[in-house]
Amino acid sequence: MKKIFFFLYIFFFLIKPSQASIKEKIILNLKNTKNITFNFEQNINDILEKGQCTIEYPKKIFCLYNNNKKKIMVSNGRTLVITNKQKSSYYLYPLKKTPLELILDKDFLIKEIENLEGRNVDDKYYNFTILNDNNKINIFFNNKNYNLIGWQTEDIYQNLAITFISKVKINQKIDKKIFKIPKRVY
Repeated sequence: MKKIFFFLYIFFFLIKPSQASIKEKIILNLKNTKNITFNFEQNINDILEKGQCTIEYPKKIFCLYNNNKKKIMVSNGRTLVITNKQKSSYYLYPLKKTPLELILDKDFLIKEIENLEGRNVDDKYYNFTILNDNNKINIFFNNKNYNLIGWQTEDIYQNLAITFISKVKINQKIDKKIFKIPKRVY
C-alpha cells in the first residue's frame, strides 16, 4: 500500500509539474514571438515539398517552395493565395476556410494550449491536439527550446498534410511587403 501512495506522490507532484512547466514555457515563448522564419518539409498524400516560410502574427504567412515552378503561398491575414512565379496557376481562398487561420493566430493557440493537456512524444516533442469546428490540428513544439516545430492537419480537400519545420529563427527583421497578395496575371 505504501508503494502505491509513493508512486502516486511521484506521479502527481513530480511528473505533472514538469509537464506543466513545459506547457507554460511554450505559452511564454509564443507570447514573446512576433514572427518566425523557418525551412519546412510538407507531406501531402506522399508528395514531399520543401521551402522557406515567414510567419508574422497574427495570420500572415509567406512561403516560397523549392520546386521548378517556385510555388508561392501568401496570406495577408484575410486571404490565402497559392500561385507560382510563372503565373500559370492562381488559387485564392478565404483564410478562415483553412486550418492555417488557426495555426497563424497566436492568441488562439495560446488560449487553446492553456486549456489542453499536452503529451510528451519521445522526450523530444510536446504535442497538443486542437479541435475547432471541422478542424483537427496536431501542433508540435520542441521540448528543449519550446519553439514550434510542426503541425498536422487536413487540407481543404481533406488530404492529410504534415508540416515539419526546422532552422527556426524568432523575431527577425522582415520585409512586410512579402505579405502582399500577388495579382492574378494571365
